[in-house]
Amino acid sequence: DVREGYRNGYRPRQLYTRVGPVTLRVPQTRDGSFSTDIFKRYQRSEQALVLSLMEMVVNGVSTRKVTNITEELCGVSFSKSTVSQLCTGLDARVKAFNERRFDNIDYPFIIVDAMFIKSRDGDRVVSRAALTISGVRSDGYREILGVQIGDTESFATWDETFRWLKSRGLKGVMYVVSDQHAGLVEAARKHFQGATWQRCQVHLMRNILGSCSVRHRKGVAEMAKLVLQAPDMKEARRRLADFVEAFEKKAPKAVACLEEAFEDAMAIMALPDKYRRRLRTTNMQERLNEEIRRRERVIRIFPNDESAHRMIGALLAEMNEQWQARRYLDMDEFNEWLAEQESKKSNVLELNQATT
Repeated sequence: DVREGYRNGYRPRQLYTRVGPVTLRVPQTRDGSFSTDIFKRYQRSEQALVLSLMEMVVNGVSTRKVTNITEELCGVSFSKSTVSQLCTGLDARVKAFNERRFDNIDYPFIIVDAMFIKSRDGDRVVSRAALTISGVRSDGYREILGVQIGDTESFATWDETFRWLKSRGLKGVMYVVSDQHAGLVEAARKHFQGATWQRCQVHLMRNILGSCSVRHRKGVAEMAKLVLQAPDMKEARRRLADFVEAFEKKAPKAVACLEEAFEDAMAIMALPDKYRRRLRTTNMQERLNEEIRRRERVIRIFPNDESAHRMIGALLAEMNEQWQARRYLDMDEFNEWLAEQESKKSNVLELNQATT
């Protein structure tokens, strides 16, 4: 009485697995309602094999090579379009990573940068900006906060990106580390009022060396490096004066470049010494860009913006998991410094109120 249907023979079903194709005999029912638990309806490939294909693409293997690998290992060939289609399964993972909330912790340091990739827009190949943001949490662990694909790197795109991060709960930002892109700096000042902008010293050094002739480049580099690596601000200003005196006539543009950028490039000097080396540049973000570029070179031109976002997002999600294995900074001394700064502010406020 409880029987819901009758088996009406079997039908062969080919399933592609990591050990090659397997032919299964699937029971048929008269009304077609039966579905086996071994695989989902209409599924042609084992899930573990599909995940392996996606991991290969994320790790920089071209779809053409994936086709050759699967044919060699499994005895079955997947077309390039099939591999690309299977990679859409990464979308849910990328969305979960790129839309997660930051409600429970502060991010006193964020490091931002952009790189340019090529993507197809109809029949045209256009340049796109991949905007990536990382942060160091108040417990010392670092995270990749997300990635956005924009038409270009401008105030509008960074403004939208920072608004998006804040809508996900980003808070407690005290330092923004970046290069001197005018739109980026303006957007950061708009959205993180009260935060300090730290100009990347590596990018500044490139700007300085690009402003002087080749014959003076070595001497300029050596003295500029001494300025940027000074142990305190008093010594940094003394070394800056020496630099100006030495190259004011030989390399006036380099001198003007360093003088103009000095305060922003040395903003990190307000922090305890142990935090300066890692936060004076965007090297952490540049390293991420190199990993993205290594895989982007294989693809060269993304089929569309969605595929670029999928690949970059999946890669950053994996990198973010690796970052959680160890703490990036010991924040004990920073917390003590922060408490000391708050105490000084409180004392100044009380003095001003008493004077009033």
